[in-house]
Amino acid sequence: MMHEALDQWTFVIAAYAIGLGGTAALIAQSWLAMRKAEARRDRARDKGREK
Repeated sequence: MMHEALDQWTFVIAAYAIGLGGTAALIAQSWLAMRKAEARRDRARDKGREK
């Protein structure tokens, strides 16, 4: 009888890849949102100084 054992390391590596990829995507999205908010704040400050 033939028996094939599953290699759990494939799943462990995939879980780490998904976790790290999701973390990197969240950091990138947050960084871009922060930059956009800073630009909006700077525009509001400049508008207030013109008056």
